[in-house]
Amino acid sequence: MSLAILADHDLTAANTLGLTCRAERLVGPANATELGEALLLAREAGWPILVLGGGSNLILPAFLPGLVIRPAMNDWWLEEVDNGSVRVHAEAGVVWHELVMALAARGLWGLENLALIPGRCGAAPIQNIGAYGVELAEHLEAVHLVHLDDGREAVLAPDDCAFGYRDSVFKHALAGRVAITRLVLRVSRTAEPRLGYGDLASRVAEAPAALEVAEAVCAVRREKLPDPAALGNAGSFFKNPAVSAARAEALREAYPDMPSFPLADGRVKLAAGWLIDRCGLKGWRDGAFGVHDRQALVLVHHGGGDAAGLLAFAARVAEAVQERFGVALEREPRLATE
Repeated sequence: MSLAILADHDLTAANTLGLTCRAERLVGPANATELGEALLLAREAGWPILVLGGGSNLILPAFLPGLVIRPAMNDWWLEEVDNGSVRVHAEAGVVWHELVMALAARGLWGLENLALIPGRCGAAPIQNIGAYGVELAEHLEAVHLVHLDDGREAVLAPDDCAFGYRDSVFKHALAGRVAITRLVLRVSRTAEPRLGYGDLASRVAEAPAALEVAEAVCAVRREKLPDPAALGNAGSFFKNPAVSAARAEALREAYPDMPSFPLADGRVKLAAGWLIDRCGLKGWRDGAFGVHDRQALVLVHHGGGDAAGLLAFAARVAEAVQERFGVALEREPRLATE
């Protein structure tokens, strides 16, 4: 077996929250054959398996037993389709932001609003990543994966993925059961700017190029969000909650300036960051953790904390919102042990 397995490996730099974590064993398969070898080895030894991408939406414990698999399949390629469409094949280890910028630089439209989202392609469907009015699900054609228990390969169509707001089958029925190996995405050579979110339209020319839109999105994100390399964070820590129309109307009567967004199912989405801010928590810090001083939706790690401390801090933030607004907040980052 040709696999290089690292023992007692430090994963602190492998999660954007910067939580101290050590893996009992770590392997980085560079192709499907090596991934199959790693899965076979883990099955024969009875090791638990965790698949780790960029660690941008994951809360790691101090120690991960068994085998951590960090896919190092880093290729992507294009396939021309009729009517100006292009398929993008991206392996799990490809850095998402780098892919988005490369496509935008080629004048390919569809993913530019998802620029600067951290992480790797293999994790993108789990969260159904989205930003500035665009979700991954809109441009996904297929997810290639391997079942961890028997090495069986499968391909899921979008309808099989049960995509929702920051949600998918990979958080439920397939959670901890598969390794995503490749995405197939569809983009377009026809200009399709989506500029209705925030002040994007004012930041670009009247007929912008895809790269101009992507760079504008990057500028907005950098203004609002901390760089994980400088201050540990997992981006948005809470989902924007959805409430009934009646509940939203009652809240608007009490808080006329409250942002709200009607949903197709009749419910209304609220801005979790605004709710947290109105509780007076923006910039609040308690020990190792805090609420970011520019974007209340982001919880930050100042160093020296652990997963238990982060979850306790997050619970206090959620409790404050529940007390004041009667609205429950749901965590976005996944626990590695879930």
